Amino acid sequence: MISDSIPLIASRCHQAVDPVHLLCYFAPEADQEFTSAGLEPGHMGYFAGRAAALGRASSAAVAAAFYNFNPALVALHLPRAWDLASPERVVEARMSAVDRALRRVLGDGAVGSPEVAEAAGLARTAAEACSPEGRPLYAAHAELPWPREPHLVLWHAITLLREHRGDGHVAALVGHGVGAIAALVTDTATGKSLFSAEQVREHRAWSERDWDTEVAALTESGLLDSSGRLTEAGALLRSRIEDATDAAAAPPYRSLGAERAERLIALCEPLRDAVVATGELPRNDTADPPAHG
Repeated sequence: MISDSIPLIASRCHQAVDPVHLLCYFAPEADQEFTSAGLEPGHMGYFAGRAAALGRASSAAVAAAFYNFNPALVALHLPRAWDLASPERVVEARMSAVDRALRRVLGDGAVGSPEVAEAAGLARTAAEACSPEGRPLYAAHAELPWPREPHLVLWHAITLLREHRGDGHVAALVGHGVGAIAALVTDTATGKSLFSAEQVREHRAWSERDWDTEVAALTESGLLDSSGRLTEAGALLRSRIEDATDAAAAPPYRSLGAERAERLIALCEPLRDAVVATGELPRNDTADPPAHG
């Protein structure tokens, strides 16, 4: 039986393109555009910016879709954000922020290059092959109009692929009985997370008591050892979750084909490196190197 390489390609493509998407959260242009639109600085821009495609969504709906944030944190910002700026205005602000950030980071020459245009075409082909069933964040973003400029087409396509993958990851976590805090604890325990455990706990607004309670439960169940590292059983669980995530993310890349997917990875790696080089993305200096890229 021939091994299916597409799930691995889906994982590698995610690693190659995700930093480009992350600009919409961490570039200074994001906070500038969101506050200009009327939102309060800080977390509100993240929650409203990512959730705006859903319309005037409630805090409960957004917390469920995002999965691992403390619902109390989400409730501090939604639905109040929609009284400060409509979802439509927030969508516009987000795209303006991405446009400005990409132009600054990549330069106008790269933004208008044939390589970016080619990557945009490939990513859009993959994104349009995604299925919306059971994927609320992907489906909502897929309803947004496509931008016209290639660098924004690329970013929007990357966003669709990311939310498609994320929805599938949530399904894998639910299917394996891994709740919100457990998902964060076991992810950071792999040693490969972009964030440290402390960064994750604070950013997702879980208390030390919440976190320590979950660590104790995972230790008692045999998924963590006494030092907080994954046991063999814990590592196997995380491996199964990631395999299920990759498998669920594979269809658009299978539609694109391995050769064109590899071309997309090659085209996006220099863009990823330029984004990472800015130092604007979070960095966990204790993390192990990623397996790919």
